[in-house]
Order: sequence, then structure tokens, then C-alpha cells
Amino acid sequence: MTYRVCFVCTGNICRSPMAESVFRARTAEAGLEDLVEVDSAGTGGWHEGDGADPRTVSVLAEHGYEGGHTARQFQTSWFARLDLVVALDAGHLRSLRRLAPTPEDAAKVRLLRSYDPAAGDDLDVPDPYYGGLDGFEECLEMVETASEGLLAAVREQVEGRAA
Repeated sequence: MTYRVCFVCTGNICRSPMAESVFRARTAEAGLEDLVEVDSAGTGGWHEGDGADPRTVSVLAEHGYEGGHTARQFQTSWFARLDLVVALDAGHLRSLRRLAPTPEDAAKVRLLRSYDPAAGDDLDVPDPYYGGLDGFEECLEMVETASEGLLAAVREQVEGRAA
């Protein structure tokens, strides 16, 4: 049975496609690519149909990650098929939990950096959109670090289903 994870940011062109690419690579490295489905979306539809921000594409490519992305808006109906909805900041977390049709669906929403034990109290991945390339590099570093803990949590869930 496939475990489904969706990363969500504002417009689905910077942070969430970055997290999607990184986590897809982590699941492949762990041999879980056939058991874990990874995608992303935005809380808003401003960029629907667009590719990822060119700075996201550039930073991902520079670090050896696959690209290929089309932005889309998160839909409430997706909660029924998703196992985990990963918000990139507290604003997304609140928006997604408000959208959740049931308390069980709201409980599926977690902050990405909550999987990074060294993150401290600031669990937001800052939006790099209005800054320079260094913000995208910082975003990638946060995503990569948190993805290790997220992978451990997802692996536990996947192995629990198989048992």
C-alpha cells in the first residue's frame, strides 16, 4: 500500500517543489520509491500551471536533484488520499488545518522542520521568493536537514503497514 506525502507552501514554485525533489531523492536512496508517493502543491493558485521558480530549479540542479514540476493548488478533497501533508511554515499549517474536513485530516498536517531536532523553536522554512539566490540555498539546506528525520518517520509508517 502506497504512503502518500504532499509538501505545501504558498504558490508551489519555491519551497514545496524543492522539498518534493529532495524527499523523492531521499526515498529513492532508501529504496522506498515504490512504497512512497511524493508531490507538492500551494495554498493558493496564483502560479497554477507554471514551472518551479528558475532559482529553485538552479539550486536543485546544482545539488544534483531532479527537476520537472508544474505548480498546482492544494484541494480539500486530497486529504482523503494523503497520509501526510507537510507544511513549510506556520501560516500554511494553519491554512491546511482549517481546510481539513475532519480532526483526523487536520492531524495529518505537520511542519517540515518539526522533523529536524536541531531546528529549535523556529520551525518555518522562510520564503526565498523575494530575495536572492542565497535564500534558496538556505531553504535547500533546511529542507535537506529536515528530510532526514521525515524519512525516518515515513519509513517507520511504511514498515508498520507492511508488518
